Amino acid sequence: MTVKPQGTPVWADAMFTDVEGAKRFYGAVLGWTFGEASSEHGNYTQAYADGKAVAAVVPPMPGSEEASRWCLYLASPDVAATAAEVRSNGGRVLLEPMQVGDFGSMCIVSDPDGVVFGAWQAGAHEGFEATKEQPGAFCWAEVFTREPAHADAFFPAVFGYASQQMDDPNVDFRIYNVEGEPVLGRMKMTEDFPPEVPPYVNVYFSVSGCDEAVARATGLGAVLRYGPVDSPFGRYASLTDPQGADFSILDVNHLTGEAPELADLP
Repeated sequence: MTVKPQGTPVWADAMFTDVEGAKRFYGAVLGWTFGEASSEHGNYTQAYADGKAVAAVVPPMPGSEEASRWCLYLASPDVAATAAEVRSNGGRVLLEPMQVGDFGSMCIVSDPDGVVFGAWQAGAHEGFEATKEQPGAFCWAEVFTREPAHADAFFPAVFGYASQQMDDPNVDFRIYNVEGEPVLGRMKMTEDFPPEVPPYVNVYFSVSGCDEAVARATGLGAVLRYGPVDSPFGRYASLTDPQGADFSILDVNHLTGEAPELADLP
């Protein structure tokens, strides 16, 4: 078993009231295919890109009224210890650590400002099987928050991240690194975000052709929130799917401009 370093994104899933509708949407937009639903685990259904596991969809638990949203899971060698670290650093444990068959163990938590994410201790399920260059695969994620100082204290304390700040007076953006590799971004939410939008983790999936993927998504009822725009990291856009889950797409092969300078932080 390959154990991913602590804090590395390893999985993403989302709850949808209309699971079949979600499968049709993401199948058309990202090219996903889907496995059999696991009735033993709440009809949890894995998604695949070119035969490799990349995400999952699941119906809400009975009585749940949670809005659809993507949840990112970060690697943990011990989810009970991670839950304790979350609490001791001002976060909340929303779902206590639990064993998921022989697949692994998980918990759902939030940072002090309500950014929800999961921790995953791998068993038989090690997480993403596809690399970010594979269309349909997870390729990046960012914490969007109105209180960047809180996130910048919390996430490194819990996961041991080293931090780098983008050298741009117009954008408050930070990168969290694990073993010298960038694994997660942190973006300050500006006044462009309506006050009713809570802080969240924005998950990016790789596409081949950002504009074409946007056209497919909006043609199926998604709302385009931003883009498509070029960047040194790829051409990207942010959308809300027909059931209200936010996500972004990124063409990692369409690079434009110079990468910004990053300053190492103590």
